[in-house]
Amino acid sequence: MKIDVYTHFLPGKYHDALAKHMGKPYAAALSNPNIIDVDFRLRMLDKYDDLVQVLTPTGPPLEAIAKPAKAAELARIANDAMAEILVKHPDRFVAGVALVPTNNIEAALDETDRAIKELHFKGIYLFTPQFIYGEIKPSDDTGTAGHMVGNLPTNTKPIDIPELMPLYEKMAQYDLPIWLHPRTTPAFTDYTSEKISRYRIWQIFGWPYHTTAAMTRLIFSGIMDKYPNIKFMTHHAGAMVPFFERRIAVQYDYDEASGGKDKQQLSNNVLDYYRRFYVDTALHGGTPSLMCSYSFYGAEHMLFATDVPHDSTLGDLSIRDTITAIENMKITKAEKKAIFEGNAKKLLRLNI
Repeated sequence: MKIDVYTHFLPGKYHDALAKHMGKPYAAALSNPNIIDVDFRLRMLDKYDDLVQVLTPTGPPLEAIAKPAKAAELARIANDAMAEILVKHPDRFVAGVALVPTNNIEAALDETDRAIKELHFKGIYLFTPQFIYGEIKPSDDTGTAGHMVGNLPTNTKPIDIPELMPLYEKMAQYDLPIWLHPRTTPAFTDYTSEKISRYRIWQIFGWPYHTTAAMTRLIFSGIMDKYPNIKFMTHHAGAMVPFFERRIAVQYDYDEASGGKDKQQLSNNVLDYYRRFYVDTALHGGTPSLMCSYSFYGAEHMLFATDVPHDSTLGDLSIRDTITAIENMKITKAEKKAIFEGNAKKLLRLNI
């Protein structure tokens, strides 16, 4: 079995509510039917007899486009619609990840309880950085990979803001993971003399950077010490961390030797904290890159994922090439089995 733990889907009922609120359809759902059409997704999965998916959310950050009460309403609609799909197709969709409104923390806590206890979801989904309401107008988010137009966001919050602490405490108690997903726009410029980032630098390279930044904030803020069993699922094979392992270690040691205080507040070695994160294989293929991630995290913290359906073939390329890349890794059969299915079964407590 191959359990894909990071596959984006936008249920039709949620899309309808989202489109009504935004004043227009979510463009990515119109251009890519594999985002919204269950039958299309099932036909793709039929090509792979041993493949099942964990459904994760997609779409604009609720916090950016909706006030707290509306964000809570949209989150419930999204999770209910996702749950209906899970119940109807349990042979293909083995778990769901909940959308929660982090600009309404009481509602987020309640929705987390409801999603896990009643809907039987296996975790929650958080955007990083955290957006502020009004920074994106509902009509501005095109949903395309290339552009967000109009009122581009300039203000965001880090992932370790105090408002999120009760959510981290709750997820540590549930002992289920938090899926982190980077989300920025062209407003995150690469040069201060320019108003937007060009050539999709903000996404292709910026999103792995923002994942790495979030991981680092979670470490140095003390969250991982305060909640020792908290679990985070990070995207794109652990982002920048595996490649920069030595730079991370040497530079934080250098900082401490130069009088820096950041390391002194940690109970353990810096790299040990990074190794506590769980990482997926969503690189659209590439065995050398996966081996770099494996060399740092080990097989026990790597989980098969494809980032479906975001490629030029609407998902098929990512599935095919990711499977091939893992199969070509120079690791044991037992380790490949753990990456493909064992780690997901253990982390998400799946009885399949």
